[in-house]
Amino acid sequence: MKRNTQIVPLIAVIILLSCIIIDGCGKKEKMVTPPVPEVAVVTVQPRQVITTTELAGRTSANLIAEVRPQVGGIIQRRLFTEGSDVRAGQPLFQIDPAIYQAAVSNASAALARSEAQLTTVQLRASRLRELLAEKAVSKQDYDDASAALKQTQADIQYGKANLETARINLQYTTITAPISGRIGRSNVTEGALVTAHQPLALATIQKIDPMYVDVTQSTADILKLRRQLQEGQLSKNGAAQQVRLILDDNSEYPLKGKLQFQDVTVDPTTGSVILRIVFPNPKGMLLPGMYVRAIVQEGVHKNAILVPQQAVSRDPKGNPLTLTVDKDGKVQQKPLTLDRAIGSEWLVSSGLEPGDKVIAEGMLKVKPGIPVKTVPFDTGGKNSGKTDNATATAKTK
Repeated sequence: MKRNTQIVPLIAVIILLSCIIIDGCGKKEKMVTPPVPEVAVVTVQPRQVITTTELAGRTSANLIAEVRPQVGGIIQRRLFTEGSDVRAGQPLFQIDPAIYQAAVSNASAALARSEAQLTTVQLRASRLRELLAEKAVSKQDYDDASAALKQTQADIQYGKANLETARINLQYTTITAPISGRIGRSNVTEGALVTAHQPLALATIQKIDPMYVDVTQSTADILKLRRQLQEGQLSKNGAAQQVRLILDDNSEYPLKGKLQFQDVTVDPTTGSVILRIVFPNPKGMLLPGMYVRAIVQEGVHKNAILVPQQAVSRDPKGNPLTLTVDKDGKVQQKPLTLDRAIGSEWLVSSGLEPGDKVIAEGMLKVKPGIPVKTVPFDTGGKNSGKTDNATATAKTK
């Protein structure tokens, strides 16, 4: 009896330990059950977006005139300040006019001599005509007098032409500005000998208000833009011709320009065409030859789909894809076709539909097919998912 009494407590202890172990295992099994992961999603809504493209180019003057002498001689004076603005017709250089003044005097004297002879020759021809009617002189004498009259009249016309030429050459000794604009440095000094129509320009005048900006655009981008317009993905608007300008120091030029024309010839070496843009330049901030970037408005995407860049990943082949949450609360993977980057978002050409919930945060802790809990993605104050107008300023992808 004593032995059985000792066995009963031992059995009770074993049963108690077994219950404790079983209960502990049950609790442990409950603790390792993973919770449903939480992800932040963006609900895709179409927006109206004005798309742009950024093109590099250089500035060039509106008008360029190289000043060259039309007569030869010694430069007596330079009549302008280098780097200043000049007006059309303003004197720039003075060539020694002495030789040309003498030529004017010589031509004037020759003309006066011919005009002085005209009266005598006219009277003689008139008398001989009267005498010929009375047959007092021969027909030959009258013909000689008539020819002398015509010769004198021709000499007068020749003298007038010579005098006009001499006067024009005298005027050319004062070299004037052919256009209004800003003149550069002078290539000659006082005392230099110049010749008519010499290859070296005395100075160069450039009209820089307005200023031209010539940029290049690839034919592939042009064809893509035309296709989008034809398919209705893109539409033109009234502001499509407005162009913004980014200077070499990344600052924006305060005035907007206008697209003037697109060249009709493709450069075979680069496969691009020239676009000419006109910018007002009243303060002379733009100078010829500056490197600039023009932001040209292409058109309007009326139903553009934008997603945060962090919501797009790449497969091993580099193809873009994203994760979405379906109506059952499960993760789905979708391939995308991207158009371009717009700020911190991608413009999606295909792969998403309005109303899709795109995972923007928490992509690393989920995989396709698992259920998730969704919360709205905090855009940090950005206008994501709304239908307000937005302007896209980005480089073409």
